[in-house]
Amino acid sequence: MSSLDSLDLEEVAELVSYPRGYGYVLHFSDPAFAAFFKAEFRVNINEPRFQDIGPSKGKRLRSFLMQAKDGTALRALDALWKHRVALLRRNRDDDPMAEAEARYEALRAKLGAQPAKTQPGANGVPAADKPVLDPAVTAELKAELIRITGLEPHARGYALESYLQRLFAAHGLKPREPFRNRGEQIDGSFVVDGAVYLLEAKWESAQTGAAVLRAFEGKIGDKAPWTRGLFLSQSGFTEDGLVAFGRGKRTVCMDGLDLYEMLNMGIRFDELLERKVRRAAETGLPFIRVRDLF
Repeated sequence: MSSLDSLDLEEVAELVSYPRGYGYVLHFSDPAFAAFFKAEFRVNINEPRFQDIGPSKGKRLRSFLMQAKDGTALRALDALWKHRVALLRRNRDDDPMAEAEARYEALRAKLGAQPAKTQPGANGVPAADKPVLDPAVTAELKAELIRITGLEPHARGYALESYLQRLFAAHGLKPREPFRNRGEQIDGSFVVDGAVYLLEAKWESAQTGAAVLRAFEGKIGDKAPWTRGLFLSQSGFTEDGLVAFGRGKRTVCMDGLDLYEMLNMGIRFDELLERKVRRAAETGLPFIRVRDLF
């Protein structure tokens, strides 16, 4: 049973009432609400035990938080807060709740958490404040991605490389331009929470298969053990290729629809990658779509 009392639970209800009103949970439909709990907690929120005080989404959330341990309740609160922030950003709304962040931090403290801005980052070093995404810049990046789609195939591939450099820079990921080591070409690198990612970016007519994925994984395997890889295939991946590529790799995958949905939903690139890496660690799968993560 969590440490949240009835007044705390009312605070949560008010936090998640945006944008649809009290009694709702953010923008979630019933299927999306169930999918959220299944993906985040491996829980069926439609079970009778979560409907003991009522069947609405708000009451099922309240019941879940009452029954959960503090750590699980904190994870739920943090995940819902991230969705709320993304909604406000996407809708370009001012926060309708007075002192929302301070009230959220008070709830986190009640559940035993450190303040979000002082939580340790990689290797125990305090995480630096991340730059706030400018909605205008995000809109420009989305429009540019659509424009690149109309280019000739050869020009499209080069345009994608420079586009990704601008995207990573806008998200504060310290990008490095494409570079060549002896015997190999790397399409660039960037940093997320202290981890270095090497990039492979392709925009070809055909979907990417196992052989190309294996070749890139080989490049990652030759580097320092903390190196990770991101393979962005704008046209996607063949199902057989992903199966043949296998599980438990240091490469995570992303396709063009992932990229567009990230921009359309106002999601930070580092937040998206964090979820992909976590799900890869949990399942061994290198490719989980944005629509399945959010």
